[in-house]
Amino acid sequence: MSTAIQVDEGVKKRLRLFGREGESCVEILNRRMDSLEELGVEAIVEARWLKLCGRWGRRSR
Repeated sequence: MSTAIQVDEGVKKRLRLFGREGESCVEILNRRMDSLEELGVEAIVEARWLKLCGRWGRRSR
């Protein structure tokens, strides 16, 4: 089952800049997400978010 995500043409063009020739938008997104997971970016973002929340006295997500 697939779901369409509505994006404007500018976003599509930017997304394709990250792609290889003949690569679909889905393939580009999956490859980029895999790379970010390997780098542990989610943990970095979460740590920074918690630091910001602590600095401003806000609750975390």
